[in-house]
Amino acid sequence: MHRFLLTALFACLAASAFAASPARPNILFIFSDDHAQHAISAYGSKVNQTPHLDRLARAGVRFNHAFVTNSICTPSRATLLTGKYSHANGVPVFNVFDGNRPNVAKLLQAAGYHTGMIGKWHLGSDPTGFDRWIVLPGQGIYFDPDFLTPHGRVTIKGHTTEITTKLGLEFIDTRPKDKPFFLMLHQKAPHRAWEPDPKNKALFANKVIPEPATLWDDYATRPAALPENQQTIANDLTRRDLKLTPPADLAPGPARQQWLNTKPTEVEVTQLDGSKKTLTGRELVKWKYQRYMQDYLACVQGVDDGVGEVLDYLDRTGLAANTVVIYSSDNGWYLGDLGMYDKRFMYEPGLHIPLLARGPGIKAGSVTDLFALNADFAPTFLDLAGVKVPADMHGRSLVPILRGEKPRDWRTSAYYRYYHDPGHHNTRAHYGVRTATHKLIHYWKKDAWELFDLTKDPTEQKNLITDPAQAGKIAELKTEIVRLQKQLGDTGQFATEIPRDGVDAPKNVPRLGEKSVKEAVVAAVP
Repeated sequence: MHRFLLTALFACLAASAFAASPARPNILFIFSDDHAQHAISAYGSKVNQTPHLDRLARAGVRFNHAFVTNSICTPSRATLLTGKYSHANGVPVFNVFDGNRPNVAKLLQAAGYHTGMIGKWHLGSDPTGFDRWIVLPGQGIYFDPDFLTPHGRVTIKGHTTEITTKLGLEFIDTRPKDKPFFLMLHQKAPHRAWEPDPKNKALFANKVIPEPATLWDDYATRPAALPENQQTIANDLTRRDLKLTPPADLAPGPARQQWLNTKPTEVEVTQLDGSKKTLTGRELVKWKYQRYMQDYLACVQGVDDGVGEVLDYLDRTGLAANTVVIYSSDNGWYLGDLGMYDKRFMYEPGLHIPLLARGPGIKAGSVTDLFALNADFAPTFLDLAGVKVPADMHGRSLVPILRGEKPRDWRTSAYYRYYHDPGHHNTRAHYGVRTATHKLIHYWKKDAWELFDLTKDPTEQKNLITDPAQAGKIAELKTEIVRLQKQLGDTGQFATEIPRDGVDAPKNVPRLGEKSVKEAVVAAVP
């Protein structure tokens, strides 16, 4: 069924004006949603094992310090496509990406690559620059998801992680063999509401996950924004998040939805001896953490399984020899760190993203501490393909680093800016700079600053902004922020309150209703 879908819907529409060059590698970019770097065992995870991502790391390079420039889904994806920060790509929050803008897929397509986009898109407009695309509408759902195609909407039975992986493999299998390919394979998982496939759900159902040292953070030295946030394990997980079962007499409808969306302050659980116990207070927070992490990590495990399938396919078909495989995520994520889930804040768990790459010319087992940004992805794809990187892209190609080089002029600081204030989790707008040893954050609407010495305080517990001994460092970092803003053209004049309506309802896509895959293909394809 899946093969029929891909073959029919993704037929090559036009011959390229460029002949394929054997020297140009295939580029496979696997992108997950909200995957914490510290939920990968190659990065030293204390909560799970990811054998296939570890396999990718062993066969190539691991970036210890890859950063997102705006830790939220839609802006991150716009940066991925354009190589530009949010103020320059038109997507600072959940607004619709303008498909008429230049993007990396268009440039690779023009250079003779067969381009594909499969999975979570979440940019509000139709994908452009892709020979073939099949994407989830908005966030998409985990089970029996709908997908949007140029020909209409189709429903595919199964779990979205497994389906996305299969569609990706079929894209590669049915590609024109006389062209290199560029595939963006985007998983929905492990995004909220953390609904894993049955196998991995069972795998984690009874596991006890170690708590992070900062789960009980009281935010004592950081009063500007953290105490207001609404993405805490203790107070903000809903009954839906915790997979609690509604009362049997509560019929589907508004009342049931209200029950599911409530944030419980007590929960009744069944103990091993069959007795019931009502959890409150600290005991309830510990239980919430376990439920959240069990489902989150089970979703991660599904992504890891998919990566394994892809690597096996490439090895089995011989494509591995000329295919660069890159794995990353659109955001960092909090695994109870600082008492939180979600992303947004510039603290280390939300700022860092995983970045692993293997392929021709990449030395196996390499590790680098050089700073990478998600704005670097588009220039890297272009450089791998031998395509000139546009001068207006903010990112730089990572290819020299992939080859084991250490460019002398490489960045030693990273600029970050988050706009969505107050947003869905009451996260206040902020910008800042991170260096190898320090971080300075400015909550500009509150005119509040935070300074952290990451060498002495890696979990960012002690804000040093009022320490007189830090005056010189504060001045240095403020100067660096101004330099980076000037370099990037970030004037700070940007609307921050933009409705998200378009993101969840992509435009200009004919709907075929709830049809089977075969019926949809027959209806849509001449």
